[in-house]
Amino acid sequence: MTQTGWTPTGSTRTGSPQPGSTQPGHLAHTHRFAAPLDPVVRRMRVLRADLPARDGIAVFNRVYLTVTEEFSRIIAHDGFADPRAAATLDVLFAGRYLAAVEAASAGRRPPDCWRPLFQYRRHPGVRPLQFALAGINAHIGHDLTLAVVESCRALDCEPALLERDFDRVGDMLTLLEERIREELMPGPDLFEVADPMTHLLASWSLERARDASWSAAKVLWQLRELPALAQEFTDRLDAGVGLVTRCLLTPLSVPD
Repeated sequence: MTQTGWTPTGSTRTGSPQPGSTQPGHLAHTHRFAAPLDPVVRRMRVLRADLPARDGIAVFNRVYLTVTEEFSRIIAHDGFADPRAAATLDVLFAGRYLAAVEAASAGRRPPDCWRPLFQYRRHPGVRPLQFALAGINAHIGHDLTLAVVESCRALDCEPALLERDFDRVGDMLTLLEERIREELMPGPDLFEVADPMTHLLASWSLERARDASWSAAKVLWQLRELPALAQEFTDRLDAGVGLVTRCLLTPLSVPD
């Protein structure tokens, strides 16, 4: 397969990795991404240690780290039919989240899908559960889509050949959502008081977001020889996912 055409570097309006970048999400370094997830896990552990516990990014990072550690152990013990493909997809995927964190830390603009989380990360009216689910939305809706296309280029394959690995990553995200709800869901009494959050969270579905991500990845792959159109699609995807992220972070009144 000839590697020509558009390479998914993220929105042109954001701090996403660009050509020549050394950030984790850039395709120029995908030859390293078949390695285990240890560097990704180490970076997430540093974030866990450095960020205040109530920080919105810290809330998402804390739960994402535990699931990534488990995923890394599965890959290390040959829990996948093609460990190289699984590792490539997952490291590219996680790398986009880490690149967004690095962009924000350096004063650059992160992708639109992540911007609301950085803007509201210290807002007292936003609950930890909202921060965590908003992070999942940004990560699935935008990052996973581009990671699939990057992986196809790195592995020289069509998206269909990555579908099983995509589903396994999707299973990891389902586990992540379950962990988030178990750890951060308010108790029955508080949840009754926080009724607006009940409606807010019911408006979002991980399964629908996951299906949309896979469909978008297939569309982007078909657009790879039309770089201008592919970039426009990526920009619109980033903005649309960012809008949902912002809605999930709607500040709620804090109970007494």
